[in-house]
Amino acid sequence: MDAGAPTGGLHLAVAVSGGIDSTALLHACARLATPLGVQVHALHVHHGLQPEADSWLAGVAAQCRRWARRGLAIEFHEQRLRGGPARGESIEAWARRERYRALAAMAHAAGCSVVLLAQHRRDQAETVLLQALRGAGSAGLAAMPARRERDGIVWLRPWLEQPRAAIEAYARRWRLRAVLDPSNADPRFARSRLRTQVWPALQAAFPEAEVALAAVARRAALARALEHEVATQDLRALCDGDALRIPAWLELSPARRAAALHAWLARALAPGWPMSLLHRLLQELPGATQARWPAGDAELRVYRGRLIAVRPSANASASTHTIVAPSDRMRSIDLSQPGDYEVPPWVGRWRVEHVHEGGVPAARLRDCELRPRRGGEQFQRHPQGPPRRLKKQFQELGVPPWERNAPLLWAQGQLVFVPGLGLDARAQALPGAPRVRLHWLP
Repeated sequence: MDAGAPTGGLHLAVAVSGGIDSTALLHACARLATPLGVQVHALHVHHGLQPEADSWLAGVAAQCRRWARRGLAIEFHEQRLRGGPARGESIEAWARRERYRALAAMAHAAGCSVVLLAQHRRDQAETVLLQALRGAGSAGLAAMPARRERDGIVWLRPWLEQPRAAIEAYARRWRLRAVLDPSNADPRFARSRLRTQVWPALQAAFPEAEVALAAVARRAALARALEHEVATQDLRALCDGDALRIPAWLELSPARRAAALHAWLARALAPGWPMSLLHRLLQELPGATQARWPAGDAELRVYRGRLIAVRPSANASASTHTIVAPSDRMRSIDLSQPGDYEVPPWVGRWRVEHVHEGGVPAARLRDCELRPRRGGEQFQRHPQGPPRRLKKQFQELGVPPWERNAPLLWAQGQLVFVPGLGLDARAQALPGAPRVRLHWLP
């Protein structure tokens, strides 16, 4: 680093596009942080969407070098985006998602746990309008939070309550130079149309529109926080494992019913599920006894008064052991050591964990066999209860039919574990140490 760089261990990152807002934020942070011994890291993302992107990157890098020579503690970082939006995905959504990924990666590499973003009050007001035009609820109208934790990083917007005029005045005071992004005036983008065609007329008719819309965002954020808090409390009483108990859900008021279902869907499904699914479920779920709804990579099903999200496959982690099963779907397997064991063609994996009490002796699982259900198998749920047929046990516990085809685990000719039912009581009573606990993850 140059002479002005601090030698301490404090680090702060600023996302810098090269525009006037982020350039001013970077300069202000460096001016304040350098005397305190804080190293400022400028994070620039090259989106590859504009012909001028190379010159923007070079300009931000040169600016950082000039400020560093003048004694400001600034270190420049860059990352170029690869690929492009998926089919049906907007360029704006793709660029926003990938930009945050790139910023997070650079921040982690630089040792920064805090990243500052330069959005201001006008940006917040525009976001509220755009979300309202999209029919958003409280979460959308809350717009951009001033603080958010994601990807192991605290994202802060310190200027969210500042008018753009104040930032421009700061830039003039310090004679800061910035790039002009032509996409800001491109009518293909919703924010650009709002900024160039709608906002001037809106502000002329309602001079306090920016202040009022920013206040809407604050109130919506409070409403969303309350809604989330109540829904989280409701779900504690409504959930049976990962399933939503429909009769208990129907006892809620319509507003709490909608909030609880929204929170459950957010847990059960991948991000990006459509709000139309929520509206459809609110109408159809009360009268459903057996029904199915497609939901992206999953399917929602009603079984015995419960709403369940079912996925056709499960992705194993990088540390998962893969065991290829022969065509007859029977396999010898060693499950005596902790870890995850994927067992295709069965869709799922075994997880083995050390325990001090309960479980089954690890030595018992060195030579196991995975078998499909053939009928007639006997399972003992309780030490004092008699063994009973699997079909009866599944029916009593409400295990859905599509969850009954997982492999049965046998050891030394004895049934040890049945997915959906758990560990056979006869296996749990066996002596021996160390002991392990088994899980089947569909």
